[in-house]
Amino acid sequence: MFKDLLSFIPPEGLKILLVLLLSFLVGLDREERSVEGHRVFGGVRTFPIIGLLGYALALLSGEQVLPVVLGFAVVGGFGMVSYWHKRSRTEEAGTTTEVSALAIYLVGALVFKGQFWIATTLVVIQLFLLELKTGLEGMARSLAPMEVIAFTKFLLLTAVILPVVPNREFTIFQINPFKTWLVVVAVSAVSYGSYLLQKMSKGQGGVFFSALLGGAYSSTVTTVVLAKLGAREHRPHAISGSILSASGMMYLRLAALVSLFSRPLMLKLGPAFCVLGLAAILGGWLWSRRQDEEVAQADAAEGEKNPLELKSAFLFALIFLAMLVATHLAVTYLGKGGVYSLAAIMGLSDVDPFIMGMTQTAANSTPVHVAAMAVLIAASSNNLIKGIYARSFSDARTGRWSLVLLTLLALLGLIPALWV
Repeated sequence: MFKDLLSFIPPEGLKILLVLLLSFLVGLDREERSVEGHRVFGGVRTFPIIGLLGYALALLSGEQVLPVVLGFAVVGGFGMVSYWHKRSRTEEAGTTTEVSALAIYLVGALVFKGQFWIATTLVVIQLFLLELKTGLEGMARSLAPMEVIAFTKFLLLTAVILPVVPNREFTIFQINPFKTWLVVVAVSAVSYGSYLLQKMSKGQGGVFFSALLGGAYSSTVTTVVLAKLGAREHRPHAISGSILSASGMMYLRLAALVSLFSRPLMLKLGPAFCVLGLAAILGGWLWSRRQDEEVAQADAAEGEKNPLELKSAFLFALIFLAMLVATHLAVTYLGKGGVYSLAAIMGLSDVDPFIMGMTQTAANSTPVHVAAMAVLIAASSNNLIKGIYARSFSDARTGRWSLVLLTLLALLGLIPALWV
């Protein structure tokens, strides 16, 4: 019956009904903003009329754009008059209603053009933004300017730079700029995600939870921060266990990154890294549960910098390229022994550029089993140096336990070498 009823309504009539429905919803929201006897620009009558105006001008103009643009300017002119009138009565006047009217005008034109999904989506998003005013304004007040800049940098890395980078190989080292920057984006995304989780959970998850999030960002930085915390708060079990768990998160992070960029390496190392990561996290949690003299909670993320500094991103790209070249030269002139030595040296600093370089050279210039072994050596070397950092920066008991636990993890991390 409903279909039979619709068959009597011409297509243009259905379009008009859609314009009326969408514009009425926004007008209803704006009507509710009329408070203290002062009416705002437009409501349940004005907004449908504006939507119909956009529809009618789009119909009359045909393929011409100028009439629609002129109508848009006229509606904008009325909006400006309304805004000036509000400003003469109060200093807190905004332009939300006037801009909403312009949007409804465009919705009418879009419906005539048959862009029903776009028109409906615009209105739904518009209603969400209008209704969430209090929450959005509260978030804007609580959001630090540096966080906005950090997100802008993330968009610069992903949405601006990545699409324009050439996706082909150059030189005898088979350097692909697109893949290079894609690696930077992937590492930055993981680091930025864990950084945001740390910011949102600050002061609520304790040392262990902060260590997990910090390990997804940088287990080396987290180890140093926790070690310094241990020097102030004598809690050897809680802090050394958290340091071990942070390194467990490193293995899970590496498993995720390797799976994204190299299927051969993922098949060899993915299961082992997941087992090592989960075992270290569970072992660290059980160790941290042992009773310490002091049980005060502390924020282990304190002192960490935002991971999306552009200098850090560009530096990562340069180190990554250097690792590609160095690995190629090591394989060509020094053999697998040279690659293993390079892996052990890179473990003294940030292992991500070296391991990401292995994902690009595996099965190409570097045999898969050599690349897998090099990754294991780099990760174990990094765990060992983190134990030395913890021993240097923390109190005696915390540093000693951290060094023992991370040394054991480094040794366990070499066991997969028996079958890779």
